[in-house]
Amino acid sequence: MNSGFYKDLDTNFEQALEMSAKSFSHSELLEMLQTGNIPQKQLAALRLKEVNNQTEADILVSNLTGCDGKIREAVSLKINSLLREKPECVKFFNQAEVFADATIDINANICRLVVESVEILKKDKEFTKVYLEKVFGFIENAFDELDKIAFRDKKYVINKQLFKLYWCLETLKNFVDDIESAKLLDILERSYKEKEYTIREKVAQIAVLTSFEELKQRLQKDENYYVRAVFES
Repeated sequence: MNSGFYKDLDTNFEQALEMSAKSFSHSELLEMLQTGNIPQKQLAALRLKEVNNQTEADILVSNLTGCDGKIREAVSLKINSLLREKPECVKFFNQAEVFADATIDINANICRLVVESVEILKKDKEFTKVYLEKVFGFIENAFDELDKIAFRDKKYVINKQLFKLYWCLETLKNFVDDIESAKLLDILERSYKEKEYTIREKVAQIAVLTSFEELKQRLQKDENYYVRAVFES
């Protein structure tokens, strides 16, 4: 690793320390979220106490994807906090496609925070419609890629698709009543075929909320304890 990397790391760390001792106005935090570097955007997201309109929410959400992981995690944490503590601002977080993209972030902490946030945002029917359409696309893509994978393919190629499928199924637990029964059953049946038990565990967690009795019976006899345990709790 070259010396430039360490120099940038030292500079960012020193800057973060310097900023942590300062106070910033609401408008200054929003400006940093728009034009700042990594430590500036990270600190701005964590320090932000509210969003007062659509423009401010859009600025925050624009940093939920397509930027450094430190920023994305800080933003996902702040959005989750605002949705829970400031219900009056929920209406401003209507960017369904961005939240769908963030649902399958490579950072599991971000995925979980986003799924928890979507559980609140799903009350908006238009949000739910757009969000689910994109999640269904992710699921279909994961199935297609998993079907193409050959034995010789490297483990990380498989894990990438399983990770995507895992978080898509995790969020679908919040939408059982919003998805056409036949479509949901198709997704669960295809997911059930995966050898990775964590995927079947997610299938079980969704199935237990449905009337899919035949699928539930099979899951209750699964070879993996954690899959069977879903029905024992």
